[in-house]
Amino acid sequence: MYQSGSFTMPAETGYEHLTLELADRWGADAIRDCDGVRLPQTLLDAGMDVYATICIIRDHNAYIAAHPQYRQQTILESRRVLAEGARVTISLLDGYSSAQFAVNDDSLPWWQVHDRTTGALLDADAWSYERASHTVTIEEAVPYHQYSVNFFAFRIWEEINMYNHLTNDWKSEPLGQIDPRYPEVQQYLRSWLEAWCAAHPEVDIVRFTSLFYNFVWIWSDSAQNPHLFTDWASYDFTVSPLALSLFKEEYGYALTGEDFINNGYRNPSHIVWKEEMIDYLHFTNRFVCSFAKELVDIVHQSGKKAYVFYDDSWVGMEPQSPAFAAIGFDGIIKCAFSGFEARLCSAVSAVETHEIRLHPYLFPVGLGGDPTFSGGGNPAHDAWQYWASIRRGILQEKIDRIGLGGILHLVEGFPTFIDAIETIADEFRMIKDLHSAGPPWRASTRIGILTAWGTLRSWTCGGHYHEHPDLDLINILESLSGLPFEVQFLDFSSLTPEKMAGLDIIINAGFGASAYSGGRHWDNGETVATLTEWVSAGGVFIGFNEPSYTDRVTMSGVLGIDINDGRLLCHGTCQEGRRATPRPISPLQRNRMSASSTAASRSSKRVTACPSSPSMRWERGRESTSAGTATLSRTPLHWAPWQRISVATPSPSPATTHRSSGPGIPPPAAWWWPMAARRRRKPSSHMLARRLPSSSRPGSCAPSPSRKRKRERKAPCNTQGA
Repeated sequence: MYQSGSFTMPAETGYEHLTLELADRWGADAIRDCDGVRLPQTLLDAGMDVYATICIIRDHNAYIAAHPQYRQQTILESRRVLAEGARVTISLLDGYSSAQFAVNDDSLPWWQVHDRTTGALLDADAWSYERASHTVTIEEAVPYHQYSVNFFAFRIWEEINMYNHLTNDWKSEPLGQIDPRYPEVQQYLRSWLEAWCAAHPEVDIVRFTSLFYNFVWIWSDSAQNPHLFTDWASYDFTVSPLALSLFKEEYGYALTGEDFINNGYRNPSHIVWKEEMIDYLHFTNRFVCSFAKELVDIVHQSGKKAYVFYDDSWVGMEPQSPAFAAIGFDGIIKCAFSGFEARLCSAVSAVETHEIRLHPYLFPVGLGGDPTFSGGGNPAHDAWQYWASIRRGILQEKIDRIGLGGILHLVEGFPTFIDAIETIADEFRMIKDLHSAGPPWRASTRIGILTAWGTLRSWTCGGHYHEHPDLDLINILESLSGLPFEVQFLDFSSLTPEKMAGLDIIINAGFGASAYSGGRHWDNGETVATLTEWVSAGGVFIGFNEPSYTDRVTMSGVLGIDINDGRLLCHGTCQEGRRATPRPISPLQRNRMSASSTAASRSSKRVTACPSSPSMRWERGRESTSAGTATLSRTPLHWAPWQRISVATPSPSPATTHRSSGPGIPPPAAWWWPMAARRRRKPSSHMLARRLPSSSRPGSCAPSPSRKRKRERKAPCNTQGA
């Protein structure tokens, strides 16, 4: 019943028999080339669909040699040099990979020289540039101030090709990349793609890998620290003097190199971008999608389908943006390690086919740097580990196809991997049939994830799980990816009564002032008031780590707690065996506590937790089992590790009834979950689920003593498992 179909595998010239044998075992109905190699007729006649991969901006070395000015660029900052006298000389590429970058000598009007000690921008006549040595000299520097230069550099080696040469020992010619911002390059690429489609009549599906601009990946000249900066969704590699000129024409103001350098921090996904950079994102997104539509139209006119790879040169296409839907892609392919990446793929509504590229790739070394199809590797173990996580997401939202990528013959000598993929493919087809029979069961609870990005970064917060495993939100997303809840992604403009009316829970998770916590967006008092009113009406607000934090926890009136960063040094604190005198109780806090006898007793005594809330208490060595409380057994952020937080949740009252509550279900409260111990423990599905209100769980949200004892004996669940 589940023996064939919905599986794409790489094929390889010279290994036709192996290809056909594995196609039969894995139930493959499609084959793909590997890095553009033409497939032999034996495989083309096997009755399977044929994918062909093209990287539209790569593999044009002859054109680049004739037109080097059309290479892609980025803005770099030189090393910061300390002035020990009045004259300072700065070598621009010192510390950067000379194989990746070359100074653009013709872009001087866009360069900037900063006194980084004071932040001052030096006038253009205060410095000079020496082309032969690629150095900038400042003649009247202030002694013991630091100086640096922001400058344009050509990217002379495409980053994915560079990675494979250096990691997987590729021996082919290094490839550069061209920038389709230039009208001349656009015309060249149109003609090139038309000729390519005409020369490949055997191809059914053209897989774009991906579009035009790679995620930023800045390499150094040091083996000890080879990667200076990388981020899956940063726009550093989209910029050029032409792009900045066109931006100024459209928006009426100019961006500078410092907007991208950002005092050395750059603009990764994890920080809140300035409005100017958000404008640049949308400006780039519109261009990428408009030119991509022209290329996809060429593919469709040749009678082929067009899929796009949701990795590598994906920056600017933004699959959750309105502009992406206009391109007309037939399918999207996402490489996935985790459940949240499966949900990231399935969440793209503008395509018909959603395909997951399984890990490990058929390469000697995996993306994490460990051996896979080489000595010391165990690809079967890796495949099962990744599938256990991916499967959780696929069970919740349908994926249409799965497959493998890489060099097929590397599987020889790894029979357990071949067996694993055979079983995984059958499991996937069974899950797909279940989705065809009907949607999976859904709990009535609806969850909103509140970040500065909102829907634009649905189901992601910065690449693969192994790249940022300590991020609070990435662990929460991995937990939610396999749970039966409806999940929506909100930005702060979505915090309106109309958009929040359908939500039961809003989660805000991240380190202070991050894009995930929200940063400067919490400075808007109306935002705080609107969310507070929603909580008062029965909504649940759950904060992780430093929620709503700018220079304080702005939702402290709801969460009932603030962060002691030293400003509370002289304030009263709770001590073991004592109860502290609280600050006054707000009407909202008093209303939330009044229905619970335990909470009401606590209210009458005006007992508070350090440092603020009358609805909380500190305990040592035990958890609360009182009715109307829910215990969050995590190590507090700035207090002793033995302390635990108990949050009072009152019983339902006629005035306040939770929209998902059944008989005996306590209405929601605001919970704060510090994440100081997140390097030792990761949130898991059962850890999150046990704290969510459920119409199927009568009585208090607090777990029973027997279940608590079992959990205390049980090791924490790994988010990679399922």
